[in-house]
Amino acid sequence: MTDRPTPATLAALTGRHLDLVRAPFTLPSSRLIVFREGDGVRVHTSEYERRLAECRVLDSLTVRDASSRPIAITAVLPDRVVFGDGAATLVFAGPAALSLGASAPGFSAQWTTPDGETRTAPLAPAVRFDVAEDRSVRAEASLTHEADAGAARALWREWFAACPVVRDDLQEMTAFCWWVLGANIVSLPRLRAQLGDVRAVVPSKIGYVGLWQWDAYFIATGLRHGAPDLAREQLDLAFGFPSPNGQLPDVVHEEGVLATSDDLPQADRDRLRRAGSQIADPHAPVPLTKPPLAAWALRKVLEALPRTPDNHAWARRHLETIRGSQDWWFACSDLDGDGMPEYGHPYSSGLDDSPIFDGPLPTTAPDLGAYLVLQDLELARFAEEYGDADPDMHRERAQRTLAKLLELWVPTPPPDATGASPGASGRVGPASAGVFRARAAGEPVASDAIVGLMPLLTGSLPSDITEALVAALDDPARYGTPWGLPTVAAGDPDFSPERMWRGPVWVNTNLLVAEGLEASGRPDLARELAERTVALVIHGGGPHEYFNPLTGEKAETATTAFGWSAALFVDLAVRLSA
Repeated sequence: MTDRPTPATLAALTGRHLDLVRAPFTLPSSRLIVFREGDGVRVHTSEYERRLAECRVLDSLTVRDASSRPIAITAVLPDRVVFGDGAATLVFAGPAALSLGASAPGFSAQWTTPDGETRTAPLAPAVRFDVAEDRSVRAEASLTHEADAGAARALWREWFAACPVVRDDLQEMTAFCWWVLGANIVSLPRLRAQLGDVRAVVPSKIGYVGLWQWDAYFIATGLRHGAPDLAREQLDLAFGFPSPNGQLPDVVHEEGVLATSDDLPQADRDRLRRAGSQIADPHAPVPLTKPPLAAWALRKVLEALPRTPDNHAWARRHLETIRGSQDWWFACSDLDGDGMPEYGHPYSSGLDDSPIFDGPLPTTAPDLGAYLVLQDLELARFAEEYGDADPDMHRERAQRTLAKLLELWVPTPPPDATGASPGASGRVGPASAGVFRARAAGEPVASDAIVGLMPLLTGSLPSDITEALVAALDDPARYGTPWGLPTVAAGDPDFSPERMWRGPVWVNTNLLVAEGLEASGRPDLARELAERTVALVIHGGGPHEYFNPLTGEKAETATTAFGWSAALFVDLAVRLSA
């Protein structure tokens, strides 16, 4: 590593990735997002469960010269969009306004509103566009363009001043990922009464404007390296709305929470129905949550916080909530009463489209068992540190859960005449050295999915099972694809390199498997997987939602500038640079 880069240097490195297509122009805490449109831009708001097409502010905004010809965009930096090599700049004027100003007379702004009206005004020296909550725009001449530009520049430089310093080969992408985290900050004023003035770092301002529980854990893990207070706020939101029985909601958003199937937006119900999901129209509300990694996330954030009485009290307060959530899984989500909780809805897994949910519900999944073991072991450690609970209770439950988890292990099946091994349902699949198989309503699921690697996180598997899972990582018919771990084994009939959770590589699953390798005594392989993961993000051009495992490029339908991919890149880069 060289000397610490200046905030201006980091902003310039980030600018190489701000194309206004994959990465929009925005401001921390703003709901405005700006994309390229021809020689100019278009402006949208960012709203929960609303498509960009529903959130139009300006369909076009261009700079015109004295002959009314459009001036092209020549550069984009975090704090400004530059037209004509500096002839004009577009900047934020606070979170709800934009300012377009020219450096010399003779230029004008031309914009078109969603109702088709086109207007023109001289940039003498600037036009300010104030956007109301109903997306209406008031445009008027402004004399504060330079001051607005300075304020936006100062805000971003303050953000980049906290960017972690990492290895030289990782610094540029770390700067961009740090920008993604700042760009994805939104305020949730309607929740002030319950939690105060907290900020959510959302998965994306493009379509994911809320705080999903699982995303919050991963995003906090990256934020802790430069913005630990903001990392704390993500957990405050995730833990702030438990139900009376302890369940944590799937999503916290500006209009409330999403905690049962009754809370699902209509678009989600329609999507489930199109996929033929048996849970699209349940007879009774189904709880919606996310996998139990709460204690894991709390531990990560605490590692970055000073040991102060305030942080100690903060952790103790959240531990009570986490214990309630862990108890909920066993009391309310052990749907067949066998001692091993199940997923009652695909959304509660975080892996919505995984083929393990193609069969009937509930689904007994090896990843859920692994997370529950990990969480009880973390809660036992916390109980020993804080003396506020019985650690033995957590360890004993972890051991019982581990025993149930091992019942999902299927050793190597005998090969057929072709050398392939039949799946648990008789379907022919790739030969393997054993697999953890999910169960759909008690029946084995044939799909060889990445959930079967998560038991490594327990650090307590029999050595022969650990070695079998390690062997699967290099097997080209299973997880040995060129660009990381596919979410379904490459030789499985359900494998698709482009379809969400059915083959693409996700940064979070790579990270969890790497941590599982570390816990299982294979730090060499853990570091190798971490290096491959950061190389994937750099090769793919940014922290996308998911990647094609064969090409390493962004999968066609993946969201760009994705929060947890950015956060976990930062986390991995810091760890690899230590």
